[in-house]
Amino acid sequence: MSAKQFTSVWFREPRKAASPGRSREEIVAAAIELLDQEGLDGLSMRKLGAKLGAGATSLYWYVAHKDELLELVYDEVWGEMTMPEPEEVGWRAAATALAYSMRHVMLRHPWSADLLGRLPALGPNAMRVADRMRRMFRLAGFEGMDVDYAGSTLTAYVYGKTLPEIAWNSAMADHEYDADAMRAMVARAAKDYPDMLERMNMDVYDDPRAIQAVAFDFGLVSVLDGLERRLAT
Repeated sequence: MSAKQFTSVWFREPRKAASPGRSREEIVAAAIELLDQEGLDGLSMRKLGAKLGAGATSLYWYVAHKDELLELVYDEVWGEMTMPEPEEVGWRAAATALAYSMRHVMLRHPWSADLLGRLPALGPNAMRVADRMRRMFRLAGFEGMDVDYAGSTLTAYVYGKTLPEIAWNSAMADHEYDADAMRAMVARAAKDYPDMLERMNMDVYDDPRAIQAVAFDFGLVSVLDGLERRLAT
């Protein structure tokens, strides 16, 4: 049984525009707008063609199939991530900036979370971020495979902390819950756990988004402290 051949939109030259005013960049920008409005389930070549005033068939001149289109929009997401040059600001400042930028971009484009691990990040923007991340951890003092392990540790933290936040924000957007009723239900479930009840019975409740931001910062500092401690040992 022969293995399936790996293909990617990045391994072939982009085709020239088939009609005046049409380009792959225009198609990608329109796809991102559609994704931001309707999510992955709302994206189809037919809908995208209608948005651009073109038939779905004409779009296949630029991309062979929908997954190629998703590769292109995925790389645009990586292009929105920013970080300073590690050599100019130091590895911790660069890592902090990148982590926050990744989180903000994912929250701005919640659908991108569903592409993590599903599509290869082989576009020029993703390669740029990966290169800076490697330089960042080499500057810190990591060597060999530890450079890759440090990078995967940082990205795993950002993904693991941000994905539940995206799911929560989506749930809150789709349904309007009564906050006091929710607390009452949680308090009922936690009636045998006094420490949890004490936390929920505070007179002042913080904004959930503020709590999420503080929790992200707490975890990020802890991860970077751990990586720094590993270098010291």
